[in-house]
Amino acid sequence: MTRCNLSMLMGKYRYSIEDIHQKTGLARKTISNLYNDKATRIDFQTMEKLCTALNCSVDELLTVDINEQTEENNPAKVVNGNE
Repeated sequence: MTRCNLSMLMGKYRYSIEDIHQKTGLARKTISNLYNDKATRIDFQTMEKLCTALNCSVDELLTVDINEQTEENNPAKVVNGNE
């Protein structure tokens, strides 16, 4: 599962959503979705603007936990009484 660390990075500098909006020109809704880790996708240009504003790399902004399984990639368990 991919996680966005925007809230942690913003907290490091004590930036608000409005601060990031002014620094990047990104929509407040976009920043809010990333901040609350609700976004399902992110544009390269958005990543570039955020990384520039927060002086961070992409791997600091986004992390991928390959060990965490989600419902999409977790095979359904077959229940038939023969387990």
